[in-house]
Order: sequence, then C-alpha cells, then structure tokens
Amino acid sequence: MSTAGFLSPTAESVRADRAAEAHFRLGAPDLVLLARARQPVDRAGPAAAGRELTRRVAADPAVVRVRSYWAAPASAGATALRSKDGRTGLLLVRLRGGSDEKPRAAERLMDHEVGRHGGLEVSATGEAAARVEMARQVDRDRARGELLAFPVVAVLLLVVFRSVIAALLPVVVIAVAVLATLAAMRVLSAFTEVSVYAVTVNTGLGFALAVDYSLFMVSRFREERAGGAGRDEALCTTWATAGKVVVLSAASVALSLSALLAFPHRVLQSIAWGGITVVVLAATAALTVLPALLCAVERRLEFGAVFASYRRGRGIRRGEARRGGGTGSPLADLGGWGRVALWAAHRPVPVALAVSTGLVLLAAPFTQVRFDLQDARALPPASAVVQAQHRLEDEFGTVAWSSAMTVVLPRFAADERAGELDGYARRLSRVSGVRTVQAATGRYAAGQRTDAPVPARHPTAPDAAWLSVTAQGEPLDPAQAGLADRLRAVPPPAQSTVLLGGPGARLSDVQQPLLERLPWALGIVTAAGLLVVLLLTRRPVLAVKALVMNVLSLSASFGALVFVFQEGHGAGLLGQFTVTGTTDITVPVVLFCITFGLSMDYELLLLSRILEEHRRTGSTTVAVARGLDASAHLFTWAALIFAAVLATTATAGLATVKVVCVGAALAVLLDATVVRGLLVPAVMRLAGRANWWCPRILTRDQERNQ
Repeated sequence: MSTAGFLSPTAESVRADRAAEAHFRLGAPDLVLLARARQPVDRAGPAAAGRELTRRVAADPAVVRVRSYWAAPASAGATALRSKDGRTGLLLVRLRGGSDEKPRAAERLMDHEVGRHGGLEVSATGEAAARVEMARQVDRDRARGELLAFPVVAVLLLVVFRSVIAALLPVVVIAVAVLATLAAMRVLSAFTEVSVYAVTVNTGLGFALAVDYSLFMVSRFREERAGGAGRDEALCTTWATAGKVVVLSAASVALSLSALLAFPHRVLQSIAWGGITVVVLAATAALTVLPALLCAVERRLEFGAVFASYRRGRGIRRGEARRGGGTGSPLADLGGWGRVALWAAHRPVPVALAVSTGLVLLAAPFTQVRFDLQDARALPPASAVVQAQHRLEDEFGTVAWSSAMTVVLPRFAADERAGELDGYARRLSRVSGVRTVQAATGRYAAGQRTDAPVPARHPTAPDAAWLSVTAQGEPLDPAQAGLADRLRAVPPPAQSTVLLGGPGARLSDVQQPLLERLPWALGIVTAAGLLVVLLLTRRPVLAVKALVMNVLSLSASFGALVFVFQEGHGAGLLGQFTVTGTTDITVPVVLFCITFGLSMDYELLLLSRILEEHRRTGSTTVAVARGLDASAHLFTWAALIFAAVLATTATAGLATVKVVCVGAALAVLLDATVVRGLLVPAVMRLAGRANWWCPRILTRDQERNQ
C-alpha cells in the first residue's frame, strides 16, 4: 500500500528534480535528521557521535547522498546545517528510487536511527518521513475505526429493526462485504498501486453500502410478511422492488466512482478501482447472502423483538394500503415523515425557497476555497514528525530547499551562453511574485542584476544550467502554483528546454490535470445519475430533479468543510488537527464522486416507492406523502448509521481522512433529511403533472407507464 500517487512520474516538477540531482547533485532532501545535543555540536562528544551517525546513514544502500554538518563543519555553507544555538546539527538525506521505494527506505532508517545515540537525540522529518508517519497513522486509524464501528452499527440496527435476529443479518452482510473488500484490495495491490487512503475510504464505503442494501432488503421483506404475504411471495416482491433499487444504486455508485478514472493521479485511480470493487461486493452480498439468510431464519426473524407490535402495526398498515384494505383515505394512516411531506407539499414555494436559500448559504464559503497539497501538516500536531518539523523551522528558520523553486536547463552550456542565461534570469526576476533569482551569472531582482556571481555558492555543470527562484510570500502559499505557471510562460533561451521544480511547481502539476479532466469527470457523474433514474422511472423531469437535489446537498457540505477545516471555525469540536488555511485539492473530487452515488442511493429508494404509490393512486401529493412515509425511515436510518460509522473514522489523526469523513457524513445527513424530507415534496408539488411526462423514446410498454 502506498501514500504516494498525487504526482505523475512524468510531471515536469518530477523531471526537474531528477535533472537537478543528475547534473548538480541538488534537490530537496527526502529525509531530514535533526541530531540534538545537550552541549554545542562542535564539542568532542557530540562531534564524534555526529560523524558516526553520518557514517551509518551514508552506508545504507538506499542512500544516494548525505549532507551532514559533521562531514565538513569548516566548509562554506556548513553553518546552515547548525542551529542558531549551536546544539543541533542536520543530516540531509537523499534516497534512491521513486515515490514507493523512498518511504520504505526512510522507514528503515527511522527505525534504526531515531532516538538517543550516544550524546545525540535524533528525530526525523521531511517528505519521506511524513509519508511513513501517514501510512502508520492510517493503519492505526482504520483499526480503531473498525473496532468502534461494528458495535455502534449493531446497536443502531437493533434500534431500527427492533429484533435481534433481523439486526444481525445486516451485520453478517457488512462483515462479508468488508472482509471481501480488504481481500480484493490486497489482490489489486499486486497489479497496481493502491493508496492507503483508498483502503480507509473504501472500507467506510463498504460499511455504508452494506448497511443501505441490507436495510432496503430486510425491511421490504418484513413489510411484505407483516402484510400477509407468504415467504416465497415476500421474497419475490423484495427482489422485484428493493432488489431492483440495490442493482440500480450499485450501478450509480460504481459509475460515479469511475469518474475518478478520468484523472491521471494514481491515488484517485486506486480509490476508484477499490470503490468499484466494494460496490460490486456489497451489492452481491445483499442480493445473494441476504436472501439465503432470510430463508434460513425466516421463522425466527422476530426473535428478541423489541416494540414488535409497533413495527408490525406499521407493516400491516402498509400492506393493507397496497392491497386496498385499511381505512378509506390513503392519507389517514401516515406516519411522521408522511405528514412532513404533506406539510411541505401544501406550501411548496416558501419551503422550496427557504431550503434552497439555506443550502446555498451553507455552500457560500466554498467560493473562498484555497487549494493545496497534503503535507506533514495533515498529521496530528503531537506527531513526532510534525514536532521535528516545528523544531527545524524554529531552530533553522525558512530552509532554502523547502521554499525555492528550481529551474533546470538540460543540454545548456552556461559558460558559452552566459549572455543568454543572464537575459533569461532577468526575465524571470521581472515576473510578479518573484523576489530574487540566483544564477551562475549573479543574483537578480526586478529585472536587474543586484550581485555578482559567487562560484563557490552556485553549482555548475558543463552541459546544464541551474537557477533558484525565491518567491514573495510564504513558501507553502497556494498562490505559488500561479507563480509556477507564470514562470513557465517566460520565453526560455533559444533552442533550450526548461524544467521547473519546487513546491509551487508540484502544486501546479497536480492542479492542472485535475482542472483539465474535471469536465469529463462531471460529465460521467451527471450521465450516470441521469441514466439510473431514467432506467427506474422513465421520467426525465424526475431525473433532472434528482441531479439538482444532489448538487445542492453536496455544495452545502463543501461550504461547511471550508468553514470548519480551512477557516478553523469550531475546529476544536473535531479533535486535534492543524488549521492550514487551505484545502487538499483532491478532497472535493473524491467527496463528490462518493457522496453523489450515495445520495442517488436514497433518491432511488424514495422514487421507487413514490412510483408504486402513483401507479396505485394517480395523485402526485398522495404518492409523494406515502412514498416518503414508506421509505424515509429507511434512508434516514441508513444515513444516521453511515454518519455514525464515519464519526468513528473521523476520530482519525490524519486531517485528510477527517475531512473526507465529516464531509461525507454531512452530505448524506443533509440529503436524507432536509433535501428528501422537505425539498423533494415541495419541488414535486410545483412540477405537478410534469413529473410524470415520459417521451415516447423512453416508453417500453404502455402498461408500465400508466
């Protein structure tokens, strides 16, 4: 399992780092070791321990290069590797391999070297160290989340079904789906890179879908049995109604997740493949394992019943209503959700305006989103890697390798083309947002050369040139991506290739493919949503309405995430995490594809019951009220259980996982309550007969459309 996958190996920033290493033996260190002594590091004891530490690290076969204070303490630039108080020395370690191999090498070095060695206390930070700690944190969070989720789900299912046996059936399906998911992810990892985040996200998705599908199937079976149907008849009806919803829902979620395959980022693709596998497994378990269990325990289904008379009374009333029995009025025996639907349908304009306005206001903070890439700040503040990073910043200040952008010109003879290099450096220094440019020909600012070249401080190569660009503002400011784009637009010297690397360039290399492929992904998700609703209803107005409802609830959750996680309002209620003022650029994409499918899950269940009631009564208002009354308790409980599962996962120490869990929980809760309970009845009442319009091209047989 990998923590990498955000950057393509062919991205320009990655190629720039490789070129800087190949030509100049430069580049940001993968691993930074801080060796702290109780006395100045130049004293005999700490110096000997530092030299021995350097020797051990350099001897590791995965280490390309070590730049250590103790290797040449008297050399030029060595003071940059000693802290302000003189008690900490740095080892900057460059590792072999790619984004998968480097964290493995870093983990081995950290296991061996972090801790006390002689008179030195060694700690680790850097990109590779952060990835190691993220992988460990994900494993800890997933184990704790699964341990907490199962009992929470079991208790909530007992409340829903009011029967021990009935509540245990979904637990069996959940166990089958989750275990099969983990096994499938392990198999997938043998053929393609699977992100550790994919495992966490898809395990939670497996829980959610297994709960949803089990609730739909078991509840419909019990309702049919309570209404007087025999076992076989009840099972056939369950398959024809709830089973159809499960199949269409699985198709909707799988197609929504497939939109992630439109992006070239491996982390998104691994989430997509894992998620599609989860959907297939959860639906298969619900459609095969669950009916078999229902047949096996049918006579004991009400064992351990709690409030059985209440549940059975509701089931009998629904069964009688479908068979034409019961009270004279189709609205006489409505439950709470049915009455809510009637209330909204009787005042559709104010309800629709109020709910839509509220959702738009919740979404408003998303207009201020500032995208960035995940880094060590996603770890808990108490993490050893984060603490080491803070010490690095406090004791050494802003370090050049983490802030400057690098420009490499391969196959460029700097000595022979000094004039062209000078002109290029001047052009770069004029770019808005650039403070200084350092080149072999000198230092530049605002188009002017401010200092003569210092050969001892600037690396050279016979067949390449290297420039360092220092930006204005903070090194990790998301605006650096825009600066990278502006730097890339500067005309290079004639017949030369330019490679730009550094933090801003990396963010740009992740952001640009996302923006370029986003229309394709949105098109896939939109087409998937419209297709499954049309397959169920054959009504275009209902399909468009479902799409708009989903977008509203998702937009509201995105705005809330920016308000809480980016801006930090109420952050203390969600555990310890670092408020960075930015949002991980991949989070909205993943959230949209996952929660859109889940929201469509609830929409399909609701529409299937509304269609049944409309065919029986012919009234839109009655159909919506009775359809919501029959299904709302299912998808609201499904949403609550899903949110409870995510709440256990939201205790995660990794901020990215916390954001995804809170965002998904908020989206499904809004969708299952406010949107389905109030907005859908109001909008369908306003649409009136247009809801049921069916163009001839979608008609299969006249009887079904009546």
